[in-house]
Amino acid sequence: MRFNTKTIHAGVAPDPSTGAIMTPIFQTSTYVQNAPGDHKGYEYGRTQNPTRDALQQNLAALENGKYGLCYSTGLGAIDAVMKTLSPGDEVISTSDLYGGTYRLFVKIFAKYGIKFIFVNMSNASDVEAHITSNTKILWVETPTNPMMNIIDIAFVGEIAKKHNVLLCVDNTFASPYLQNPLDLGADLVMHSLTKYISGHSDVVMGALITSNDKLYEDLKFVQNASGATPGPQDCFLVLRGIKTLHVRMQRHCENGAVVAKFLASHPAVSNVYWCGFESHPNHDVAKKQMHDFGGMISFTFKDDTMETALAFLKKIKLFALAESLGGVESLVGHPASMTHASIPREERLKNGLTDALIRLSVGIEDIEDLIEDLKQAL
Repeated sequence: MRFNTKTIHAGVAPDPSTGAIMTPIFQTSTYVQNAPGDHKGYEYGRTQNPTRDALQQNLAALENGKYGLCYSTGLGAIDAVMKTLSPGDEVISTSDLYGGTYRLFVKIFAKYGIKFIFVNMSNASDVEAHITSNTKILWVETPTNPMMNIIDIAFVGEIAKKHNVLLCVDNTFASPYLQNPLDLGADLVMHSLTKYISGHSDVVMGALITSNDKLYEDLKFVQNASGATPGPQDCFLVLRGIKTLHVRMQRHCENGAVVAKFLASHPAVSNVYWCGFESHPNHDVAKKQMHDFGGMISFTFKDDTMETALAFLKKIKLFALAESLGGVESLVGHPASMTHASIPREERLKNGLTDALIRLSVGIEDIEDLIEDLKQAL
């Protein structure tokens, strides 16, 4: 099946007992067994659920992988990956990344003896110099949050294989519609399903997808043993959201391109960070590994002060000031005080994340309304 068809049909089938075309919500905590160990493939709700199974199979198909695993949040998925490591292991991570990921790495797992090294991976050749015999994972975001840096997945994948380390890619900003890291050499893909994949700002969930048999078994064990699993109602909602992923992403990309170009031409705006510009440092890499450039945009003002940013945020109306991204509605965020506040200011500034940086998640509204809103706020 091709991608658009996969979003609707992969992993799902009419319910055999009723013929219901939509996957039922199996709202149950346990399953009756004929005898100990003699059951229909389901024992306990934390371990398996048919609604969750359908979603996991669908996600695996969208990323061209063999296995999918769902978690109650995106951070729950990242937490599961880190739990496959041991004290003394090292992780090399993108330096520009989601603040919650940074917080999980530095505040939680570092104190258990796991070392984290943060590297600007825009020049992918710089990664190899940091690899040691203790390196176990290369953690990549691309596009990065919030600076929209692009990292060459295939190139980093070659480095990972050369040194026998795992390449894990957070594909949240791109979604499987725009980018498929497993096809480019990654071992594991992570998604915050809360964002584009669910797409309606009504679910919090995460996922991991892989084709590596051993990695899947290790992660499946952690999923069951640690218990950060989602409920069937949320799984149903994500499945429903996926059915329109392809049409939503088309509009996100169309609107994002118009907004990025409008901002770049506005006299009050200084820098616009969007990988669709030919002037973007890794635009050619984005063209190679992505099918389009997405609806995530960050920008700064010529008057690059916190006061200017706050004044803009007070005036904007249609773009809702809120955490998160990837919903059908347009959102605006202030990373320094919201999504990335857990990263020390000096570290943020090293990556170009100033106190005045604004991040937009461009929705699927009429583009004329979005431009009018930005124009009046600017």
